[in-house]
Amino acid sequence: MLKGRPPKELVYKTSFGLMFKGQAGEILSLPTLDRMRGKVQLIFTSPPFPLNRKKKYGNLQGEEYIDWLVNFAAIFRTLLTENGSIVMELGNAWEPGKPVMSTLALEALLTFLKKGEFNLCQQFICYNPARLPSPSQWVNVERSRVKDSYTHVWWMSPTDRPKADNRRVLQEYSPSMKRLLKSKKYNSGKRPSEHNIGETSFLRDNNGAIPSNVLTAANTSSTDPYQKYCREQGLQAHPARMPIKLAEFFIHFLTEPNDYVLDPFAGSNTTGAAAEALQRHWISIEPSEDYVLGSRGRFAPSSGGLHDG
Repeated sequence: MLKGRPPKELVYKTSFGLMFKGQAGEILSLPTLDRMRGKVQLIFTSPPFPLNRKKKYGNLQGEEYIDWLVNFAAIFRTLLTENGSIVMELGNAWEPGKPVMSTLALEALLTFLKKGEFNLCQQFICYNPARLPSPSQWVNVERSRVKDSYTHVWWMSPTDRPKADNRRVLQEYSPSMKRLLKSKKYNSGKRPSEHNIGETSFLRDNNGAIPSNVLTAANTSSTDPYQKYCREQGLQAHPARMPIKLAEFFIHFLTEPNDYVLDPFAGSNTTGAAAEALQRHWISIEPSEDYVLGSRGRFAPSSGGLHDG
């Protein structure tokens, strides 16, 4: 993937990927990464949310947050293939001291789209049924709001027809659909909505159901190899880890084996671990030393191909 002497920012590498420590803007401008321009099929990431309460992993507020995120639009554009995609998870934010939602994340998204001249391909919702009640002041104390249990996931591309195939993310048929396919009997015809449903399309076995744009993914395990590794090494585990099923879904959907996947705000490197398992090349970037070192735990237990940079 990289030729010549590895840059000092490269902390470790695997059979398919490279993990860098540093700020995304600086790492992506390294001459050693020039050969990746125009070759990244998917940029999949969850940038720091514009939270009111400062977190160790870094987060900005207000116009500063919008300016910071928008600065990456042009950089990402140069890295993507012509039919590549950006998938960005953006959480909800609230106005300081008020039980009122902030529009900051949406403003940042719209400005990012305009700056990069990206098409908005589709909006997804990532629902976490196990998420703790928040914001605590309005949900637990004043009891004036219900808990916030989802994030927005935005799929963008420089083209209106990026590489994508929903046959790679089919879900198991429901019991009723399985019975229907077995019986070969379907009540076709016009519905109250005036849609005319034909028999043929609903009685064809497509090896699974097309998923919706509402994805359910919890991240509650405290015994996974990553957290175990962090405890053993005395490292701080990332407090806002992305569910690996979310990364797997979009990597399956939007890439093929040996494509390149980039996560410029990698955190605990969920994206890299998912890409490695699916045999995609990956590049991840994270400024926190603890999080970079802890992310080794996603590979060390089972990978013989983990090497220092």
